[in-house]
Amino acid sequence: MRHPTDRPIHVVLADDHDLVRSGIAALLSTIDGVEVIAEARDGVELLQLLQTLRPDIVITDISMPGMDGITAAGRITREFPGVKVIVLSMHDSVDAVKRAVASGACGYLRKDAPKFELELAVRSVMASGSYFGNGVAQLLLQPSEQAVDEILTARQLEVLTMIAHGKSAKEIAYELGLSSKTVDVHRAKIMERLGLTDVASLTRYAVRKGLVKD
Repeated sequence: MRHPTDRPIHVVLADDHDLVRSGIAALLSTIDGVEVIAEARDGVELLQLLQTLRPDIVITDISMPGMDGITAAGRITREFPGVKVIVLSMHDSVDAVKRAVASGACGYLRKDAPKFELELAVRSVMASGSYFGNGVAQLLLQPSEQAVDEILTARQLEVLTMIAHGKSAKEIAYELGLSSKTVDVHRAKIMERLGLTDVASLTRYAVRKGLVKD
């Protein structure tokens, strides 16, 4: 039981879906001694909030526009070392979990975790500095997959992300200032390097790697 004079645990949430963010905030508001003090829609907005706020914990999604949660976690670890980061995501691949931990996240939860585990994560991170549920802990013990940026060039990553968002070769060419033929060449090379044969497989790969939301 929390002592009446204890300071609340201050939390900042980051997720680009308003309804998801509101739902998480509502769950956290029912936990004794936990207070959500601000919310952000992406990593850039999150870092801006931390210029003036000093929460105890940041809870962030991975896939967000502008700056994703893993990049933001790395920045927070370097620039605001007193702030603990918990990643809350639908992605639970070995790659996603290990990237989050490597960036400095001290906790990792799936979005479909029960409420009691959300509370357990918050309290464990405050008490011991980390929280990884059994499933996540097991993933940390598995061999890492090769990171996507080790397989593809920066341009190929851009093209892959746009393909996964359903953009046509013509649309990608226009946005990147390329010819449609060049985009087709990039797509062929991406498929060759990943060992995939169609757009649906590319999209599933991008989702699994956390490049886009499912």
